[in-house]
Amino acid sequence: MPAASSPFARAAAEAVAQVTGTPVDDLKVEAPPRAELGDFAVGCFAAAKAMKKAPAAVAAEVAAIFQPNELLDSATSAGPFVNFKANRTRAFAWLFERAAERSFAPPIARDQTITIDYSSPNISKHLAYHHIRSTVIGHALANLHRALGAKVVGINHLGDWGTTHGMIIAAYKKWGGPEMEPLDITKINDLYRRFRAEEKNDPALAAEGPAWFKRLEDGDPEARALWQRFRDISWAEFDAIYKTLGIEFDEVRGESAFEKDLPGVLEMLREKGPIVVSEGAQVVELEGEKTPILLVKQDGATLYATRDVAAALYRWNTYHFTRSLYVVDRGQALHFRQLFKLLKKVGYDWADRCEHVPFGLVRIGGKKTGSRAGEVVLLKEVFAEATDDVRPRIREANASMPDDQLERTASMVGVGAVVFANLIAQREKDVDFDMEKVTSLSGDSGPYLQYSHARCAGIVRKGGERSAAADPAQLAHDAEWAVARRLLDFGDVVARAAAGSEPHIMCHYLLDLCGDFSRWYTAGNDDASLRVLVDDPAKKAARMRLVETVQAALAQGLGILGLGAPDVM
Repeated sequence: MPAASSPFARAAAEAVAQVTGTPVDDLKVEAPPRAELGDFAVGCFAAAKAMKKAPAAVAAEVAAIFQPNELLDSATSAGPFVNFKANRTRAFAWLFERAAERSFAPPIARDQTITIDYSSPNISKHLAYHHIRSTVIGHALANLHRALGAKVVGINHLGDWGTTHGMIIAAYKKWGGPEMEPLDITKINDLYRRFRAEEKNDPALAAEGPAWFKRLEDGDPEARALWQRFRDISWAEFDAIYKTLGIEFDEVRGESAFEKDLPGVLEMLREKGPIVVSEGAQVVELEGEKTPILLVKQDGATLYATRDVAAALYRWNTYHFTRSLYVVDRGQALHFRQLFKLLKKVGYDWADRCEHVPFGLVRIGGKKTGSRAGEVVLLKEVFAEATDDVRPRIREANASMPDDQLERTASMVGVGAVVFANLIAQREKDVDFDMEKVTSLSGDSGPYLQYSHARCAGIVRKGGERSAAADPAQLAHDAEWAVARRLLDFGDVVARAAAGSEPHIMCHYLLDLCGDFSRWYTAGNDDASLRVLVDDPAKKAARMRLVETVQAALAQGLGILGLGAPDVM
């Protein structure tokens, strides 16, 4: 990742690089600990080591040599750091340009291709609330990389193959019939639950699931037809929720799509020698692992590890990815570690580009959710509850809002609240879901960010016709600069969040931006001269343009996270 994305921060790194000979991308640019020290701090540790000087001496040398330029006004040393102050007028003008283009992130990744495997639920089951984190984290990562100009391939790798699907076919054959029509995902899932309950006491029934899956793998027409019907019903349910979230996948390829590739994959692994037979099953022993990776069971049926090998080969051969991300809960860490080791073992060096992006559990009322936890909460029900929760508050604040606009806004805010609640924590931390906190208009919440965007839109409406000219030199107050200084970091935040697969970095950045904006805007409550809508036409035009710039940045940031940006709340 480059040292900095804004030209001002990069100019600071270049000023140090020119004096020390250090590659500019090796220099870290950060904010000084106190605003009065400057706008950008560049440490001289690496340069000092190469020059065999003390870091403080190098910093003093850089500061002494520095000459003001178009982007930077001054440089001072503070111990091992050089602190630079930006040319504020030029910085405001640059930000206004970014707002006009509706993009604050630089296209530094245009040569990259990123594949992201996310959401990926099992068919024949509801899209439950525990699917939320893979879905929204993956979507945010896709948007982060797209904002940087990368080619992103968002992949929904449906769990549509395996013994589970044999169980559902067996259950339908045993208990299904005309009385179940019209068949829907609830009835299909009930069949599966009944099968799992009754097989515990019926060994013959327990054997029917694997037998039907074997028939499915062998191409049995009846098994295939039932499986396809269950898959189609499932996808219709899933897709409705994805549309609510504004998610469109570039590729929907379930495990079944790789069925035809499995014989070739297994033959390749046999030719390269790692497969061994253990208790009738085909496995691969891996260095440093206590257990082998299982590829083929005793009955000849394949497992999802086998299909994941085929999927990885397909993704490499199709996309030649720069990074291949698997956004799957941390409980699958062993599986992905073994998968990547297996790919590396048989000579695929691109396995180093494959990354498991693990995340923590989600809890409602202190209880884990998920089919294994026994507490299944449907995602669509959580969205509906959040929407119901915010609707009356939006109506109270906007009595004349048309009903259709109210519904769109309530859905945008309710769904956005749930999404944000699952992104704001560090990815690997568990999430405790509290609806009251999630939908609050204050604190660290999605609705607070959306309200800030709507507030900007309201100010713009109130300000009336936009002036063609806005002189950035009119913006001379420190509160105005605090907003601009935060905006200058937008691109670096996107780059860091994308590099570390951590959307929460973007969440906290937007909260900080809203805080800076609120402090500036409300300063006018105590001093009329600081109000945005002042009588002075030149000041008003410049301040209005800054409001529009904040609005544009919030719109892009909310969009990256997968939240809507309402103009009225």
